[in-house]
Amino acid sequence: MAAMNLVSAGVHSFNLKAGKGFSISKPKGCKLGPRAALVEAGPRGDGSPAALQVSRGDLAADLQAEARAMARAANASVYSPELLANKYGSRPVQAAKRTLEILVALGSFALQLLVDQRNGTLDRNKRKRAIKLKGIFTRLGPTFVKLGQGLSTRPDLCPPEYLEELAELQDALPTFADADAFSCIETELGMPIESLFSSISPSPIAAASLGQVYKAQLKYSGQTVAVKVQRPGIEEAIGLDFYLIRGLGFFINKYVDIITTDVIALIDEFARRVYQELNYVQEGQNARKFKKLYADKEDILVPDIYWNYTSGKVLTMEWVNGVKLNQQAAIESQGLKVLDLVTTGIQCSLRQLLEYGYFHADPHPGNLLATPEGKLAFLDFGMMSETPEDARSAIVGHVVHMVNRDYEAMARDYYALDFLSTDVDVSPIVPALRDFFDDALNYTVSELNFKTLVDGLGNVLYQYPFNVPAYYALILRSLTVLEGLALYADPNFKVLAASYPYFAKRLLTDPNPYLRDALIELLFKDGRFRWNRLEDLLIEGRKDRDFSAKDALQPVLRLLLGPDGEELRNLTIKEAVRVTEAIVLGSVADTYNSAPSFIQTLMINGNGNGALAISTADLEATMELRNQVFRIWGLLSSSENFDPALLQPILQVSKPYFWYSLFYV
Repeated sequence: MAAMNLVSAGVHSFNLKAGKGFSISKPKGCKLGPRAALVEAGPRGDGSPAALQVSRGDLAADLQAEARAMARAANASVYSPELLANKYGSRPVQAAKRTLEILVALGSFALQLLVDQRNGTLDRNKRKRAIKLKGIFTRLGPTFVKLGQGLSTRPDLCPPEYLEELAELQDALPTFADADAFSCIETELGMPIESLFSSISPSPIAAASLGQVYKAQLKYSGQTVAVKVQRPGIEEAIGLDFYLIRGLGFFINKYVDIITTDVIALIDEFARRVYQELNYVQEGQNARKFKKLYADKEDILVPDIYWNYTSGKVLTMEWVNGVKLNQQAAIESQGLKVLDLVTTGIQCSLRQLLEYGYFHADPHPGNLLATPEGKLAFLDFGMMSETPEDARSAIVGHVVHMVNRDYEAMARDYYALDFLSTDVDVSPIVPALRDFFDDALNYTVSELNFKTLVDGLGNVLYQYPFNVPAYYALILRSLTVLEGLALYADPNFKVLAASYPYFAKRLLTDPNPYLRDALIELLFKDGRFRWNRLEDLLIEGRKDRDFSAKDALQPVLRLLLGPDGEELRNLTIKEAVRVTEAIVLGSVADTYNSAPSFIQTLMINGNGNGALAISTADLEATMELRNQVFRIWGLLSSSENFDPALLQPILQVSKPYFWYSLFYV
């Protein structure tokens, strides 16, 4: 199979032209830019096949190369509504022509919706109209392709049928002339193309709305690289479109009451992200940051950046051999398993969302490759996003509230998650959450389909004045995409089951006060400790490869001895007494059951309930409690790095009550 690389801005589809040679001859029409000396260091010192532009010890040279790349990108465009208004406001003919083109396309679609509404077929034709809208966005060009992809992550704006269809939008725009691409490389990097590369593919191996990618070999070192070149005139095209779309946003905000979200704010946020994609130096910096945060795991690969061959419109990255994650047969032919790669992707997505808060904002199968070594390669770092620190903890707490079916708390979580303004009354939302989740949560975690959960939650969001933050919508889409990929390999795969070990580990080990309180809330109910919940958390948490038994429960144990832990100490004391009773009574019951019958007769002592003055049901509950405690101890003691001394705070708190409970029994 030919090697594939999809390092491109928003690549959703590509045509691999296998079997074609590489050309080092300069195409006609290429213009020579001013000459400049470029220096590149040799391959990385650790002997791995993929080359770094500089060795680890040459950090200064790397920073200097990056600084030169930033200087080449000094004039990169930045989104400014004011500048666009000044520019295109003085070009009425150009604006009117494009407006007419957009209005004809979207107007016909709006007319069809109006007819559906009058005929009472609006709901029945949702899928049909969603497919129609997908085609319209594709024909209108790059801006609307990006807009459609953005809408596919917004359950507060679009019904589920539209979300699904728009998520399938592919950047299937025609490639631009190779001569224009090579001319751009020379102009941007200031050298003739034959001085930069010993070979470069005569045609692109991947094309997208904003640029296209060539495979090349660096002349200095012979390293194979992917060279992404920006589409000519793209800034002009998207600038005019965003100017016009923003004008439409003003109209919607003022006259369309059914849409409660601030449309102008959404347009501005989205436009800023697209303009960021146009600065390839920024994308390179995004890739470097992503690599630093997440490529510490041996099964994650992020390509290196070649700064001396990068500018605002040209990005040169390490070439990655691999197969798109949705090509199951090709992956399995290499002896790899799609499910293993998807699970790796899920764990990395959760780390992005909940640990560092810096994550890939354009998740789709084309940006995820399975390498021959079994690594999951992340590509395309043009659009990145961040999760606010407070929201990271709130999301974990939200999961706890969902598991506990505490719908009032779930509704209040939407304030912390920035879904709702604090002046919105959440009481009408609670019944809607209860109606949906009571049914959904009847399934076990391993049975619950994530897409079903997202679609149901999307229906709730669509009916109420929610404003779904971009970070939350994007991560939902990411996990939905990963589950969809896994379902091709295993129809029974559930992303929630794969995610649960991570949540369990975070709850058990994270010292964040919000998560510590969420763990206490999960483990205690009505003054009783729920040992089954702790057992489930330990079982699931141990499945996470980063789980450390020595860190388990430490945030709660530290609180136990702290000045704010009085309530927890009282609960712990009561539970210690209950556990001591269960162990003693369980031992007595075991002794009684193992004794000969004549001894049992002597032990009964005339008590109609047997040797112990306890009902059969209570005795069974006591034995189950003892067995649960023993199983939990087994889970902890059999874990790596576990030290029994870590549980000393429990003994310090409960020791004065041990003899009391023993004599009481």
